[in-house]
Amino acid sequence: VGHIKILFEAKKQGDILIVGINDDDSVKRLKGKDRPILPLSSRQVILASIEAVDYVVPFSEDTPENLIKEIEPNVLVKGEDWPEDKIVGADFVKSKGGKIVRVKLVEGFSTSNIIKKIREKESSSSMKK
Repeated sequence: VGHIKILFEAKKQGDILIVGINDDDSVKRLKGKDRPILPLSSRQVILASIEAVDYVVPFSEDTPENLIKEIEPNVLVKGEDWPEDKIVGADFVKSKGGKIVRVKLVEGFSTSNIIKKIREKESSSSMKK
């Protein structure tokens, strides 16, 4: 829910919405051996099916910095939990005359929180048996 809201807000900022997505290896490096939950191909299909999204572009690095430099977006959108000085590519986008938009998040809908809740339920269910 949270990411979808960000995508629709991002689409309002310009004509074309390009979504960068970490490939499976970079997700594993960043989030741990149990991630990603869904493979890249599934995540791409899900994102591409969202009306607001025009293009989905995977990247293999740990950050989208190279992708941002290649695309040279006019607007770079992130969730408000990211301070602007920590947003990868923000300085580059601003140096090209672009802007940074931070979108309000929907609380409680992070993938990490969802996974944590599922694991807690599995753990409590196995203790009851």
